[in-house]
Amino acid sequence: MTGVAATDRQVLVVGEALMDLVHRADGSRDEAPGGSPANVALTLGRLGRHPQLLTSLGDDDRGRAVRGWLESSGVRVSAGSATEAHTSTATALLDASGAATYEFDLAWSVDTQLAGPADVLHVGSIATVIEPGASAVLRLVEERRDNATITFDPNIRPALIDDAGAARARVEQLVRLADVVKVSDEDLRWVRPDQSLSEAAADWLALGPAAVVVTLGGEGAFALTAAGRVSILAPLVTVVDTVGAGDTFMGALIDGLVEADVAGADRRAALRELPLGALERIMRRSADAAAITVSRPGADPPTREELPAA
Repeated sequence: MTGVAATDRQVLVVGEALMDLVHRADGSRDEAPGGSPANVALTLGRLGRHPQLLTSLGDDDRGRAVRGWLESSGVRVSAGSATEAHTSTATALLDASGAATYEFDLAWSVDTQLAGPADVLHVGSIATVIEPGASAVLRLVEERRDNATITFDPNIRPALIDDAGAARARVEQLVRLADVVKVSDEDLRWVRPDQSLSEAAADWLALGPAAVVVTLGGEGAFALTAAGRVSILAPLVTVVDTVGAGDTFMGALIDGLVEADVAGADRRAALRELPLGALERIMRRSADAAAITVSRPGADPPTREELPAA
């Protein structure tokens, strides 16, 4: 290719970073940094991508802890991420199987004019539906689409959504703008409750993305592209908890697209022509990464060195 080498592609993640207050089924409690986009950035950092994260962090003990957690894994926290508000929290309630439900104490606003340059822009989760920040994120995606690959993971949090119809409309607005959408089966059923997963994914693909990837938890994942459908099984693993699993998959998926040299606006045609076999390999590696994350407590994605052993 000409221009920027695949290894030099810059990734910008925009979205919430917060402190997870984890309540486990055995009665134990602890705090750990998290937030879906922050977990995606963390995964990319551990895989050696040195992403930039534009988020909202207070100048308090929790904010400093989240910032340190990110920076220790190679994430560059944007200077525009400082806020006078307190650092947001999410209370994760884990059941006996390790599955999490969430309660939130947060506010989301962001100055997207402070976002740095990027060849890949990833957005998702709370940041795309909670105002006033959600409208700013949408404008940023619209502005950057001519210059960057857009990736999107809705990562729906129903407890935070007052107007389900408006949230579904915003999600599908971003699907239309995205090059690659990754969505869990639960989220896709929430957005398209009257369709099967395959029908809903096909409809989303028709809206414009090059690929729609649907994760199925312990059942694996499938993807649709113009070339057809590819499915993978999830690796067998003992699950400690599922915190950060989907975000790890998303981060590894972005890393795989960069590695395959189909990231960047100048590679949009190549992304649409990515062979199903290549996409399958990227998805298998993403599932391997997620399997490592669920095998240990909290959002603790693997490093690049850990992945070959998976």
